[in-house]
Amino acid sequence: MLPTPTKFTLCAGASDGSSPLNAFDNALLEAGIGNANLVRVSSILPAGVSHVPELKLSPGALTPVAYGTINSDVPEEKISAAVAVGISLNSFGVIMEYSGRCGRQDAEAKVVAMVQDAFKIRDLELIDVMVKAAEHTVVRNGSAFAAVALWY
Repeated sequence: MLPTPTKFTLCAGASDGSSPLNAFDNALLEAGIGNANLVRVSSILPAGVSHVPELKLSPGALTPVAYGTINSDVPEEKISAAVAVGISLNSFGVIMEYSGRCGRQDAEAKVVAMVQDAFKIRDLELIDVMVKAAEHTVVRNGSAFAAVALWY
């Protein structure tokens, strides 16, 4: 079994690139997580983790991440990705991710509503919600990315 992370950071970025993969890589770099190896996880925030505003990872670090991402090659299309973290008192939290062909505010509203619903279904008291999002208007190949990195 892997150790439970002790820290979490919300990050988001958006960019264009010469190919869809380059656009995604550029969005990761803008989000500050482009030099890590991302290990996609589902959406539970461990109890007792500390929020750290700035991600500090060694290049190549295996990093558990819950994320939403979207790519597009439609010029002038607006794309967005968002994450929200719901915090409870003395318990675990919930992370929700969203990406779509919409503006930042719409993406943020959707993830907040999903967090509220997740807490209601779990009968947990929601004491705080943290949100991070990125929006991009496509030039050639665009990508938007938002994540919650869980680290040590």
